[in-house]
Amino acid sequence: MNKFKIFSLALVASATAATAQDINQAKKAIDAEQFDKAKTILKTIIKSKPSDGEANFVLGNVYLNQSVVDSAKIYYNNGLQASDKKNLNYIGLGQLDLDAKNTTAAQANFALATKDMRKKDVNEFIYIARAYMNSDNPDYKNAVEVLKRALVVDPQNAQALLAIGDAYYGSNNQNEAYKSYRDAFTADNTLLRAKMQLGVLLKGAKSYDEAIKSFNEVIALDANYGPVYRELAETYYKWARNKPSTSKVNLQNAITNYEKYLSLTDYSMNSKMRHADFLILVKDYKQLETVANKMIAEDKVNPRIYRYLGYAAYENGNVDVAIKSIEDFMKAPENKVIGRDYYYLGLAKIKKGTAADGTIDQAAFDAGLADIKKAIELEPLVVEEFADFGKELFGKKQYVQAASIFELGANNKESKNYLDDAVYYGISVYYGNAGKPVESRDKAALEKANATFDKVLEASPTYDEAYLYKGRISSALDKDDLIIKNYEEYVTKITAKGAEEVAKPATAKKIVEAYNAIGAAYANTDKVKALEYFNKTLVLDPANTYAAQSIKSLK
Repeated sequence: MNKFKIFSLALVASATAATAQDINQAKKAIDAEQFDKAKTILKTIIKSKPSDGEANFVLGNVYLNQSVVDSAKIYYNNGLQASDKKNLNYIGLGQLDLDAKNTTAAQANFALATKDMRKKDVNEFIYIARAYMNSDNPDYKNAVEVLKRALVVDPQNAQALLAIGDAYYGSNNQNEAYKSYRDAFTADNTLLRAKMQLGVLLKGAKSYDEAIKSFNEVIALDANYGPVYRELAETYYKWARNKPSTSKVNLQNAITNYEKYLSLTDYSMNSKMRHADFLILVKDYKQLETVANKMIAEDKVNPRIYRYLGYAAYENGNVDVAIKSIEDFMKAPENKVIGRDYYYLGLAKIKKGTAADGTIDQAAFDAGLADIKKAIELEPLVVEEFADFGKELFGKKQYVQAASIFELGANNKESKNYLDDAVYYGISVYYGNAGKPVESRDKAALEKANATFDKVLEASPTYDEAYLYKGRISSALDKDDLIIKNYEEYVTKITAKGAEEVAKPATAKKIVEAYNAIGAAYANTDKVKALEYFNKTLVLDPANTYAAQSIKSLK
């Protein structure tokens, strides 16, 4: 789950004009993640008082938080025409500059926002820090520096303390984040988000039971504070992922708490989409398909819904619906295509081309593989999710296709499956060629597999089986010198472990394979050496027919 962006000041005490009270209600709705409610309040304020620059700014922030950039820009620019607090809108435009990686323009806008600040003002600093944090290119260091300026002016400002806690949290400074959140809640014990963030730190440290206790303390203060249920849901989800024995119970707890969170938000389309994102996390694809179809019935023009329907349809076995839905999503120019979109599209195309007996149409596989490669280009670590599919192909003895999948992981050293994928790639290439006539073997693939085992040994020098497979690949390539070198290395590594290891039936069988392969490699150039190795085979396996017949023919 992406870190939730918090961009506004929470409820600030005000007993003056009715408009001030209304904007505080909007801020309170934003803090409660009731964004449609906040938009309604803010639009009402702007309609009744167009001169309210802050209302335009906060509304622009809501739209920016929801990635509706054009609407955000409209309200920021409208806000610049206002007479009250128009300077805040330069901060919104500054965040747009940061998103575009134009830090010079952003800093110029921030300077315009702060040039007429009074000595005791700090809100501009807090909003600027939020812009640095909520940008598509977050800059937590600058956020901290700006917030330090605010705290020099007002050391007990709860919003500044909360914001600097978020900045420290974003930069992985957990100790300072904890202190800042604690101080924020001490300064204002109605600031539930600060209290909640203490639990978020515990969740990040994988202290899931302690995090849940902390979140329950927030609920004891206000059972209707929606965001805490979202955090509970994510905590239960992560607990389920990190401790599979708790998976069934904790995933259900995650879903229950997320539904509670939804009940306390506005049930807007945006909220429903966040719900769909969560259903993907907890892999509740049946519910996701139901939710997606309901959203399409409500809003036929929002193409993002087709992403959810496509994912769910694939997981539920409806590959035609999956392909059409994802392609419909990708056709919409306003949609940002992510790696996971291509991930599902590629897998759906391959599944569509898979017959009932498990055979795969090669054209369909190639089309799916092309999409899978696009997924990895966009999100390199999505490669980690293909391991099970590769093993499924390997188990069906579809070695050529399995090798194509495992090669993707074998090319990414950052993947947690790197070694496993590299080994499976090499083995898949070997088995995909071993049974073929010499002239039809894919020598280029075999050479690449051999080089991959060298990389495996570089990363894991104790993986002795690599030498065995390098020997087998050398045999498939018909390279006698490498057959001898690799199999001898394997035997040396194994015999160094002692007689007990050599005596194991599975190990002895592999050593016999090595001796016979070395003997065969020497047979044409050094009969004495060849006989030596075939005789070694007979010591371990007196009934070995191949060794016995080879000795007879050599004599």
